[in-house]
Amino acid sequence: MITKGQKINDRYEIIRSIGEGGMANVYLAKDIILDRNVAIKILRGDLAGDEKFVRRFQREALSASSLSHPNIVEMYDVGEDNGTYYIVMEYVEGMTLKQLIKKKGALSLSEAIDIMLQITDGIKEAHDSYIIHRDLKPQNILIQENGEIKITDFGIAMALNSTQLTQTNSVMGSVHYLPPEQASGKGATIKSDIYSMGILFYELLTGKLPFKGENAVEIALKQMKSDIPSVRKVNESIPQSVENIILKSTAKNQKNRYENAKEMHDDLLTCLNKERINEPRYEFPYPEHDGDEPKNPVILDPPKEDPVVSEDNILAEEESKNTWIWILASIFIFIILILGFLVVILPKLSEVPDVEIPSVSGMTVQKAEETLKKAGFEVALEVEQIGDEKIPAGLVVKTEPSIGRKVKKGTKIKLYESLGDTVYTIEDYTGMNYIEVRTKLTDIYGLNVTIEKVDTDDDKDYDEQEIIKQDLEPGTEVSKGSKITLYIPNIVDEYPDFVTEAWTIEEIQNFCDKYGVVVTFVPVKTSEYPENTIISQSRSAKDPIVKGATLKIRYAVRVDSTVETEEDEDTTTDSTN
Repeated sequence: MITKGQKINDRYEIIRSIGEGGMANVYLAKDIILDRNVAIKILRGDLAGDEKFVRRFQREALSASSLSHPNIVEMYDVGEDNGTYYIVMEYVEGMTLKQLIKKKGALSLSEAIDIMLQITDGIKEAHDSYIIHRDLKPQNILIQENGEIKITDFGIAMALNSTQLTQTNSVMGSVHYLPPEQASGKGATIKSDIYSMGILFYELLTGKLPFKGENAVEIALKQMKSDIPSVRKVNESIPQSVENIILKSTAKNQKNRYENAKEMHDDLLTCLNKERINEPRYEFPYPEHDGDEPKNPVILDPPKEDPVVSEDNILAEEESKNTWIWILASIFIFIILILGFLVVILPKLSEVPDVEIPSVSGMTVQKAEETLKKAGFEVALEVEQIGDEKIPAGLVVKTEPSIGRKVKKGTKIKLYESLGDTVYTIEDYTGMNYIEVRTKLTDIYGLNVTIEKVDTDDDKDYDEQEIIKQDLEPGTEVSKGSKITLYIPNIVDEYPDFVTEAWTIEEIQNFCDKYGVVVTFVPVKTSEYPENTIISQSRSAKDPIVKGATLKIRYAVRVDSTVETEEDEDTTTDSTN
């Protein structure tokens, strides 16, 4: 366990924890040699003995250490200290883009484009170094007070020229930003990062995600099948040229996306040019879904006019035409005969008979394979293991396709082997997304999962979908139908400190509109503050936000301003009396 004051490699002194993940924890530390603060990522102790995770952890360092770009977190050091594997990197003060979106909601058009220009510039550098990020999401992007962006967490980045990577086809990134090709289990390409950047651009402009669902599977299906909603329907002021960038980057068919991050970056640079604002909506040149027709079919050249024929050549031309008619007719009849043979006769000759899948339930896997092969079927090499209360462990429960169905001879049959009553060993789910964990436990292992919100008594910045504890200890063996409770933080939205955080009147109005708060802005004539500075707020910072509540904001105006203030109203009342 890593504690405050502990030194890693006699150089990095731990100050405090700043983040936890499924594979590693991140700490703020002091580099006592160079006298600077650093972020140190340490592989979790329970994974340090797993060679697969160690290789993956070290791969992050190798991937990111080759990158040098102002918009990518810099890598300083990597090593191992008495079984503790660590990566030392640049410490960035600021918040994640996810925290910024939760605080402000939709960003202005200029803010969103500025952020995307920095992200695309950083990802271009990674792609030029043959590195795909594969997990681009606002939680992995930091923003400093000066507005500079830093991309971090290349922990699942994949080197394009690597030959010994594991889990290259696994769905490992956040499902809300997952490209269709990864959602369907295919490998990632540089265009996968472009898709994730398109989803991120949508979220920056609208303050919300384009695809939502009850579980990760439902969201993944929408990533594969559903067209992205129109960003202009959410905000009509967004130009078509900007929406076109989202459409092109989030196309389901990779052929319809940008070729690379530089192309997307260049498009962002010019999207607000006057001549582009009202450009036509982007039309996909290739079909987006199976069965779609191409948007731009090839247009054949129009037939040329017949040449003028002299009277002497008319007879020869007529004879030539008759000859060609007979030749073409013969060819046409021959083609019809061939097609008839292929469509009608050949299928009859090569037709494979339907055979009923015999019952192999309760047999050993070996016996079931022999029985199915004898009946004329192929058997899949991979055997799926599932829990079953009735059939003892090691025996076949069912097949796929199911027993009793009539299918073609030679069909490949998959066997399901019983694990018996015990179906699953509980893992440590803390720090993981509760939707993904619940889907896995319910759909695959048949457990009854309960989600409960609890108040937290620490200063950690939890994500609203993050699991913070569970009622069953890791290593507990459970059976189908067993109950497990996962606890997530009870995050209550609170009023920020508008005064010290220097919010603008427009930002406060947008904030109140988002949460349904009725806000009143009261001008105060003063020379102590610059004009439009927020002086006070009627509800304290950290107070819980209640929809329909009222909020009074006092802000500064010039002494010679003609705006009527509270003091002016009081003076008018006194003179009347």
